[in-house]
Formats: sequence, structure tokens, C-alpha cells
Amino acid sequence: MKNKKILIIQLLILIIFIITWQYLSDNKIINSFIFSSPKKILLSLYNLYVNNNLFIHIYTTIKEIIISFILGFIISFILAIILYLSNTLYKIVDPYLNVLNSLPKIALGPILIIILGANTKSIIIMALLINILVCFNSIYIGLISCNKYYLLLFKSYNATKIQTIKYLIIPNALINIVSALKINISMTLIGVIMGEFLVSKAGLGYLIIYGTQVFNLSLVYSSIILILIISYLIYIPIILIENKIKKISS
Repeated sequence: MKNKKILIIQLLILIIFIITWQYLSDNKIINSFIFSSPKKILLSLYNLYVNNNLFIHIYTTIKEIIISFILGFIISFILAIILYLSNTLYKIVDPYLNVLNSLPKIALGPILIIILGANTKSIIIMALLINILVCFNSIYIGLISCNKYYLLLFKSYNATKIQTIKYLIIPNALINIVSALKINISMTLIGVIMGEFLVSKAGLGYLIIYGTQVFNLSLVYSSIILILIISYLIYIPIILIENKIKKISS
């Protein structure tokens, strides 16, 4: 019952916001050219649909997000496990990881374009550069935060490193791993859209750039709203997984 009330309040806030936005635009309280309006945004989406462009751009961005998201998590997870197993190796590479993490990845855009070309590969690599290290940090913190007494208990039973990682370390780090997935989503979205800004000829990032160039801000807002919807839809399964883990752990 409480969850339903929260959902209703959330929907009411959204509806009030849309109605207020449209009212302010219709009565010229805000500049509809700059801030657009819900009606103009719907019309922009309709025009994209009629011209058979809407689903092409949505599919392009979703494909790039999913590939980057999955690859980013797998690479981050493997990297975290490897560095957990070798503390010496972690100390060696830690300064380099920090430097790479602080580097503005957009600066590597021109290099990626020269090496890989202006294509989907450049977009995915850009997303990976942005999501891997942040995702890795969250997973690694979870791995090293395991209770030392549990580790001693496993050691007393002569458990191998693989057994310890499989049955103790990873289960103990599940919350951090889910947090890494949540971080991975936002970082992947940033990387993909940033990559589409630079090289794409399709996708929602491309529509934002194109809409800006032709001063069609309704198209820009439409693309932003579609990106928000996509991120929310990807976010839902992770929230469900997180809730299940919390119920199990409690």
C-alpha cells in the first residue's frame, strides 16, 4: 500500500510538471523556442516516427549501451579479481589507474577516431574508457572489505583461493557488485552519448547534435527524454536484483 502511494505521488509530480511546462509555454511565460513544450516534443517524436528514423536512432543507441555495459562490467570484474589475488600487482598499477581515471576521456576522442575510424567501435571504446575504472573501483572495494575472521575461518579449513573467492569473497561483495552495475549504467550512457557526439551518424546523441546545429531544440529535448527512458528501463532490473540481495542478506 505504501509503495502504491509513493508511485501515485511520483506520477502526480510528473503530470503536474508536464502541465505546468505546457501552460508556461502556451502563455509565453517561458520562451517556447528555447525551452520547447510537451506538445512540440511529441510532435517531434511523431515526425521522427513518420520518417522511419525514430526506431533506427533508438536501436543504435541501445545496442551501443548494452554492448558497452556488458563488456565494461566483465572487464571490470576480471580486473578486480586479478588485482585482488595479487596485492603486489595492485600496488604497481594503482598509480596508473588513478591517472587514467582522472584523465578527461573526451581528450582521447580524436585519437580513437584516427585509430578505429568514425564508427561504432570508437563509441564503444569511448564508453569502456569511461565505465571500466569506476566500475572496477566499486567491485574491488567490495572484494577487499570481507571480514578478516571469515577469511581466517576459510583458511583454517584449507580452502583454496578459488574456493574462498567463489564462496566467500564474491557473495560478501554482492552489494558492491550491484552498486558497480548501477554506476556502470550511468558511466556507459555518458560514454555512448559522448561518443555519438563525436562520430555517430545515427543514435540519440547524433540527434542532439543535429538538433542543436539546425536550432531544433524540440528534437534535442525529445532525444534527452528518450535517453532518460532508456536509462530507467535498464536501471529497473538492477534495482530488482539489489532488492532481492538485500532481502536475502537481511
